[in-house]
Amino acid sequence: MVAVAPVASTTSTSKPYSLTCALFPSRQGLSGNFGSFRTRRLKMSSGASKAVAKIELRPPPYPLHGLEPHMSKNTLEFHWGKHHRAYVDNLNKQIVGTELDGLPLEEIIVRTYNKGDLLPPFNNAAQIWNHDFFWESMKPGGGGKPSGELLQLIERDFGSFDSFIGEFKTAAATQFGSGWAWLAFKDSKLIIVKTPNAVNPLVLDSYVSFPLLTIDVWEHAYYLDFQNRRPDYISLFVEKLVSWDSVNARLEAAKAQAA
Repeated sequence: MVAVAPVASTTSTSKPYSLTCALFPSRQGLSGNFGSFRTRRLKMSSGASKAVAKIELRPPPYPLHGLEPHMSKNTLEFHWGKHHRAYVDNLNKQIVGTELDGLPLEEIIVRTYNKGDLLPPFNNAAQIWNHDFFWESMKPGGGGKPSGELLQLIERDFGSFDSFIGEFKTAAATQFGSGWAWLAFKDSKLIIVKTPNAVNPLVLDSYVSFPLLTIDVWEHAYYLDFQNRRPDYISLFVEKLVSWDSVNARLEAAKAQAA
């Protein structure tokens, strides 16, 4: 069964680790609009003050040509080099000098989700996190089938590995418009969730606790290689690109966090 995340309102008024699985607990949303955020200025050695923001663009864990022939260097140059970079640049402009400046990315996401009444930085912040997680969900020579406990849990919770693949493909293919499909770990079980736009499991406490795998189904993720053939892109992702090593490491981290 696939869980569908609720669509967030857009009516707002103007122990992290490399596999990105340590999630922040739910927090109270920020009150008021984004313009009410306090400005926090940092002193420089000269005595002058300057507002700074330091969210950085992280590269994928492989060269931009590393996923060829399944995902082209051209796609990575546009998807990571332009789209992902724009999210980072825009977020830094939005948070500079505010109380969000200097916070971990995950905390910025949770705060600006604002219980579904999105504050302006949310989309850029969440898309940065989503893309970091997506790049680490793939590897050169990926795909195939997992082993060990991960495979056992998949077979237990979905009936078979083939059934899981079918459900995951369906979730990704039927996410209307832009969004993401996720394999996640909740209450000691594996579930599949799909989310719209930039929404991710960090803010969906009632749905998932720990994401393990994601696929980006925004059109810019696949159009240069597949045009409008989203199902073909999804099939290639699960058959040739998924890093089951990353998924397994995330599962181990999720179990440790849940213990």
